[in-house]
Amino acid sequence: MLGSAPVRVLDDRHRRDALAILDADPVANVFVGSRVHAAGLDPRRLGAQMWGYLRDGRLESLCYSGANLIPVAACPDAVRAFGERARAQGRRCSSIVGPVDTVGDLWRILEPYWGPPRAVRAVQPVMATSRVPETEPDPAVRRVRMSEFDVVYPACVSMFTEEVGVSPNAGDGGVLYRSRVAELIRDGRAFARIEDGRVLFKAEIGAVTPHACQVQGVWVPPDLRGRGLSVSGMSAVVAESLRSIAPTVSLYVNDYNARARAAYRRVGFRETGSFMSVLF
Repeated sequence: MLGSAPVRVLDDRHRRDALAILDADPVANVFVGSRVHAAGLDPRRLGAQMWGYLRDGRLESLCYSGANLIPVAACPDAVRAFGERARAQGRRCSSIVGPVDTVGDLWRILEPYWGPPRAVRAVQPVMATSRVPETEPDPAVRRVRMSEFDVVYPACVSMFTEEVGVSPNAGDGGVLYRSRVAELIRDGRAFARIEDGRVLFKAEIGAVTPHACQVQGVWVPPDLRGRGLSVSGMSAVVAESLRSIAPTVSLYVNDYNARARAAYRRVGFRETGSFMSVLF
């Protein structure tokens, strides 16, 4: 029994039940799952709270409440309960992310209090593959070395700014973002093609569980786009990720980015669902 309250902050006593919910849909839940697999549910280690929605004393739904607000397997009653808790504590996140219907319902509850947002990405197809690409991988794409941080970091900033609309160097001068990029490089989860001190393609594996991993930060310099670098680059990243990181590789992309979606389909990705993001 987890208690009588419909929503409570979970801790490591509930780790097994939470992972059962997360691992039931490992692609959709890969980000939150990666955090719980690595850090458990203690808020100090997780760097966030994990809210649990209970029905008849049984854990039924989750909501990750940190830098992002992410509902997981949230039934309508859970969405309302999570929305009420989020409204009561005030906005502490920079985005709400998750399945389209769930986030849409949650945002309708919170918009009168948290709006207007900086941007709403209403449909972001989730794509995944468990097959080695048939397309030719770029043999020059490899894991980034820590000695190449200063070469890769500007490309990471450009990608982030282009995708999110604000620079990751804003606010704290980039301290947190630099730390995150360095962590991915150290963990062998940053890939790039680098020639003559210039990044021609890059991508990172941002989240990993025993069941799936998630590609993020795919980027090619604007003047080199349309030459197939993303297809061959992603082919290399997917092949190596399937070999050494996780049995399924996933990502999500804005629906209006037709060129990227076509490139991912060529590599073998197929749509498995849709996300929605509300950015503040």
